[in-house]
Amino acid sequence: MPQIKSWTVSDAFWAKVDPLIPLPQRSPDRVYLRKPGGGRKPMTSRQIFSAIVYVLRTGCQWKALPREFGSSSAVHLYFQKWQQAGFFLRLWQAGLAEYDEMEGIAWNWQSIDGAMHKAPLATECVGRNPTDRGKKWAKTKPAGRRDWRPAIARRERRKHA
Repeated sequence: MPQIKSWTVSDAFWAKVDPLIPLPQRSPDRVYLRKPGGGRKPMTSRQIFSAIVYVLRTGCQWKALPREFGSSSAVHLYFQKWQQAGFFLRLWQAGLAEYDEMEGIAWNWQSIDGAMHKAPLATECVGRNPTDRGKKWAKTKPAGRRDWRPAIARRERRKHA
């Protein structure tokens, strides 16, 4: 049996996702001049969702999306529209509810722990900060010139009467 790739959207998963996808909305204030049947055919919702899952699972950039998924800019535009419509929040909530039915989530007791601070001995084994490695700490004076210093300690600009 061939192994299914992690970004493949199965028919069973799609059946659960499809009702959550927001329907396209047309603005009533806008006048549409497109002729019937003109231009590219719109992408299917399943193709768009499969492309979004691919980007999220592989971590690739939107512009690096394979052509088999369609236009990367169109997929990203749908991603932004669906995110604003609350699709991903509803999908996450539906997933949590299904998992709660299957396995059960201990909602009464949840804990999280973490600490963020600098490691005290990290500079000894790692070295200097990588962003500072190319900087010259001891500034050398330009060839044939002296370090800048005022020629006299204080200068009187006006004469006292």
